[in-house]
Amino acid sequence: MDYRVDDKKLTAWTFISFANQVWQGDYDVEKTQMALSRTLNITAYDDEVLVGCLRILSDGYFFGTITELLVLPEYQKRGIGSRLLQLAQENTPTMLFFGAQSGNESFYEKNGCQKSMQSYTLMVSSTKKDN
Repeated sequence: MDYRVDDKKLTAWTFISFANQVWQGDYDVEKTQMALSRTLNITAYDDEVLVGCLRILSDGYFFGTITELLVLPEYQKRGIGSRLLQLAQENTPTMLFFGAQSGNESFYEKNGCQKSMQSYTLMVSSTKKDN
């Protein structure tokens, strides 16, 4: 497995193709590329196939969050997600806050993450979202 911290070569096309295998969505290529350029992207490749990705968004001092941690279903339970979390911890300047899908709590707890504050969602108005 080839792990890359701050993967600057990760393209929107590669990420979208990968993400759709884990989390189906109608992803915009330009907006995805812009999002990738604003995060620290830690990736896992099997040969040249993207099989895992963890993205960190941080202000560099006060706050950091894991926007997503995705591993292709056929590569799960092989330690890839755990290694991505370890690399995130080693390469972020801040504490990381993030949400977890229900049912995945044991994975995060097994990897040394501590449950903390409850999260909330504030939806963006549809007029603002289209801009």
